[in-house]
Amino acid sequence: MRIAVEGCMHGDLDTVYRTLQYAEKKHGFKIDLLLCCGDFQAVRNEEDLESVNVPRKYRSMNSFWKYYSGEELAPYPTIFIGGNHEASNYLWELYYGGWAAPNIYFLGFAGVVKFGNIRIGGLSGIYNSRNYYLGHHERPPYNESTIRSVYHVREYDVQKLMQVEEPIDIFLSHDWPLGITDYGKWEELVRRKPYFKKEIQERTLGSAAAAQLLEKLKPPYWFSAHLHCKFAALVQHGEGGPLTKFLALDKCLPGRPFLQILELESEPGPYEIQYDEEWLAITRRFNSIFPLTRRRANFGTVDLLKEECHQWVGSRLQERGAKPFEFVQTVPCYNPSQSGSSGSFSGYPRNPQTESFLQFLELPYLLDNMSEPKDLSYSPASLLQSGSFDDNSEAIPIDDVDELEELAEEVDDEET
Repeated sequence: MRIAVEGCMHGDLDTVYRTLQYAEKKHGFKIDLLLCCGDFQAVRNEEDLESVNVPRKYRSMNSFWKYYSGEELAPYPTIFIGGNHEASNYLWELYYGGWAAPNIYFLGFAGVVKFGNIRIGGLSGIYNSRNYYLGHHERPPYNESTIRSVYHVREYDVQKLMQVEEPIDIFLSHDWPLGITDYGKWEELVRRKPYFKKEIQERTLGSAAAAQLLEKLKPPYWFSAHLHCKFAALVQHGEGGPLTKFLALDKCLPGRPFLQILELESEPGPYEIQYDEEWLAITRRFNSIFPLTRRRANFGTVDLLKEECHQWVGSRLQERGAKPFEFVQTVPCYNPSQSGSSGSFSGYPRNPQTESFLQFLELPYLLDNMSEPKDLSYSPASLLQSGSFDDNSEAIPIDDVDELEELAEEVDDEET
């Protein structure tokens, strides 16, 4: 199985897909799957742009809307996580994961799926210690505060991923695990990005939550983006323990290393995205404590009947099959012949995929629930173990495609 990994998409699906098609033609191979490490920007129409945290003058429809409308079809199965520049209103519709467009699958705020016999996990958003222990209290239309906090990683989603026991092959996070620079050539990184030096020295560069997951899950591959540079590392999990190859990639711009292609041993295809039994069981067990206000989740009340839940989900999947529910459009798509936005918020719909998913697991729909917040408590997060450096995969820089148009630089906010 040949998998392409992309850093920050920033809505430029056309360029990424054309680059991969060029790589296939040039090297004579077939790519089976594309993974995107966030800032995907699944913007369907001008109203969605109001939920994207970028300065107004830099907001752009880009090309996702063509795939949402059906004008274009993604040439590769595509799996993405969220970053810190997203149409957060749309991703909230698909909190548990689902098709953002035909052949383009959002992994959810946290999630695990199968592609063939490869298990792929991911965590959306970026880490912010101020909001980590809060519940998912944000709802559209977002204000100046919630348009930022909505994409901050939450303890609830991390703890769900911490329950995963079966091996994960690939894990995606938008920001880097805290301390990952200890295991790669950080001196070279600092020469290219001198403003990282202070954060590396103070051990504030990266996500404490991602570091906790790296220590627990120990996947063979971990991919990230966010900091707009390429960086590779090799993490040794204890003496003689398993290795994790870490790679961060750049954003989609000419001459930047934003794509990587690797080949994994796998069962013969054809391949398709499927639900993961263990993850569905975890989702079912934890949904009763889904924190939908600022209040922290109460993990002490989680259903402890783990094996029974796993068996129940397994029998449901046997009856229905593991293929995700079908894509459904939920809002009008952007029409380039009609410029201008009404600027009014028309609410957010219940996505039929999400409704079907919850009905399948016999769970209530909670995403539009909200009640009064209460006080919170805080606790520390754990860090990494030591390791060494390695990177053997093949880079495909964008400037291999000489016919591609120049892309405009996008100005990031202070969170990168």
